[in-house]
Amino acid sequence: MTEMVFGAAPVRDGEPILPRWWRTIDRWSLACVFLLFGVGMLLGLAASPPLAARNELNPFYYVQRQAFFGGLALTTMLLVSMMSPQVVRRLGVLGCVGALAALALLPFFGTDFGKGAVRWFSLGFASVQPSEFLKPGLIVVSGWLMAASQEINGPPGKSLSLGLVLVVVGLLAIQPDFGQACLVLFGWGVMYFVAGAPFTLLIGMAAMVVVGGTMAYKTSEHFARRIDGFLSPEIDPRTQLGYATDAIREGGFFGVGVGEGHVKWSLPDAHTDFIIAVAAEEYGLILVLFIILLYMTITVRSLMRLIRERDPFIRLAGTGLACSFGVQAIINMGVAVRLLPAKGMTLPFVSYGGSSLIAGGITLGMLLAFSRTRPQGEIGDILLKRRR
Repeated sequence: MTEMVFGAAPVRDGEPILPRWWRTIDRWSLACVFLLFGVGMLLGLAASPPLAARNELNPFYYVQRQAFFGGLALTTMLLVSMMSPQVVRRLGVLGCVGALAALALLPFFGTDFGKGAVRWFSLGFASVQPSEFLKPGLIVVSGWLMAASQEINGPPGKSLSLGLVLVVVGLLAIQPDFGQACLVLFGWGVMYFVAGAPFTLLIGMAAMVVVGGTMAYKTSEHFARRIDGFLSPEIDPRTQLGYATDAIREGGFFGVGVGEGHVKWSLPDAHTDFIIAVAAEEYGLILVLFIILLYMTITVRSLMRLIRERDPFIRLAGTGLACSFGVQAIINMGVAVRLLPAKGMTLPFVSYGGSSLIAGGITLGMLLAFSRTRPQGEIGDILLKRRR
């Protein structure tokens, strides 16, 4: 009866899962993800051999590892995208609990790998960054709580989600990892705004971020050093930002040529946080614009499909995942061109890193699962019927 009232699309009885998945998935976004990974492998071939040479490893050691973790990430993304929203929600809850526990243990068992921030667990053969896996789970749990608060006699989901996010932000600040903390707050704020947050609360949150940033600047030498470097009118050519700025300037519109770049020999993080500088130097503005177009396509298409979604949980959680994914890409590229202070944040599906790739696969798998078309009337149809 519900489907008859709201004009549902016909369901094909007995349709196998793969044909149904292919018919309902956003194939444009899926293609863009594979293209992003292809670009990441191309840039990895250019950026990682110098690092392998410095560490006396096989020239393609990091490329092979990126291919392995990337294949694992893409497989995970495809599997998660086939799940129903209910199964994705359960996965998000389990992932959030597990990653939150791991984040709490970082100060005792974590390592900083000489970078001044304890963000990883060293497993010997690999390292794990819990905050990467926490983000998608936290967004799904927050979306679930906010959606539940809209039900009659529902729990105070918005307040509970705020408390959970503040705990996560506190744990991230201890590392310190203020970049991930800001990204978590942003994702939660977008969902809260879509759920109908009062404007005064959003202003209050912005004021809290300013106060928290001021306190971090005064108490954390790591944070203050990055802010001072960003605000300095001159760029030290011996810093990562200096090398990245020179590389982008040298690349111009068409780049200096494949394999002809020099920044990869100077930047220790050329294969991770500053991979866009390698792209700009060797391939020029053309490849950078192509990468931006891919991220924009995934984010905008996902949001456009979620606008038509009736289920508030799917709409809220999907919006948080899409916006967090797009903003992380903006932050990474903004740091490279000195529009933002250094954050230590990877470029999703392009930068090297096992945790980043697999967590990105989970995030996009959840997003693709939420943005699939379903046999239901769109929310616009319901509003139209009510007006009549």
